[in-house]
Amino acid sequence: MDGPARPRLASPSEFQFGAVATETIEDALLHLAQQNEQAVQESAGWMGSFRETRIVEFVFLLSEQWCLEKSVSYQAVEILERFMVKQAESICRQARVQRRDKTEARDWRALKEQLFNKFILRLVSCVQLASKLSFHYKIISNITVLNFLQALGYLHTKEELLESELDVLKSLNFQINLPTPLAYVEMLLEVLGYNGCLVPATQLHATCLTLLDLVYLLHEPMYESLLRASIENSTPSQLQGEKFVSVKEDFMLLAVGVIAASAFIQNRGCWGQVVGHLQSITGIALESIAAFSYAILTHSVGASTPGRPGRPVPPHLVARALRAAASSNT
Repeated sequence: MDGPARPRLASPSEFQFGAVATETIEDALLHLAQQNEQAVQESAGWMGSFRETRIVEFVFLLSEQWCLEKSVSYQAVEILERFMVKQAESICRQARVQRRDKTEARDWRALKEQLFNKFILRLVSCVQLASKLSFHYKIISNITVLNFLQALGYLHTKEELLESELDVLKSLNFQINLPTPLAYVEMLLEVLGYNGCLVPATQLHATCLTLLDLVYLLHEPMYESLLRASIENSTPSQLQGEKFVSVKEDFMLLAVGVIAASAFIQNRGCWGQVVGHLQSITGIALESIAAFSYAILTHSVGASTPGRPGRPVPPHLVARALRAAASSNT
């Protein structure tokens, strides 16, 4: 029997900008900024620990196989990240209780083992939940999920799949409609369009998607390089690393870095204007935008620049342009 028809995904070039009233854009941007500020203030501990390359790659490939939109991929990663942080914190709390009470540690060890054993099931549940937040005709059915798990050697029933989704929902207090960096990128591109940005928003959008994927896939090394650059030390201390968690959870900063890097790739001559607009919109310092975009560009320097096949972005030109643009806008 043939499977369901694969829905046609909208290409980046079909993404529509300029179709929403400015008042609505302003309200939405303010709401995102408030959400981001709260997330940065609440960041601590294990947050960001489960955006590992292998996990992100698994989610991205699975979403692609199931013909899900890019927004679903990022949403699934964030749901899984929040859920795993909650589970890790629970295990640590139980371990502390066991040590304090001097009782056997079988309970929390069993919980940890169960968490590992069910990780793939939880991951797939997060993708399925994220698909339900998107358009209804793209929801991934239980049969599709069970067949996929069976192909990997994991035998689960429909009841176990439903229980897994419910466990994720309960752990996150049913708050799974989480903001993603893509939402910040697209909102800022919308504002840039209204502000008269010289690089078309639709043109930037396609490159932003590629670079955002890159940031997610190289999350740890990219933020490690940012941390070393910020403290001007190649060996940051544990305390410095813990304080840097707030930077990892700053999606507004990530969004301006991705857009700035995309603008540099698309049109180096307009890079300074784009960064100036981003600074005035978000209030983020020019130096911070330049540092983040530089980190993204240096990690993607082996990739070909769009419109110039086979021509990589030279590192010395990247550094020179960033310094010149930053100084010209101060």
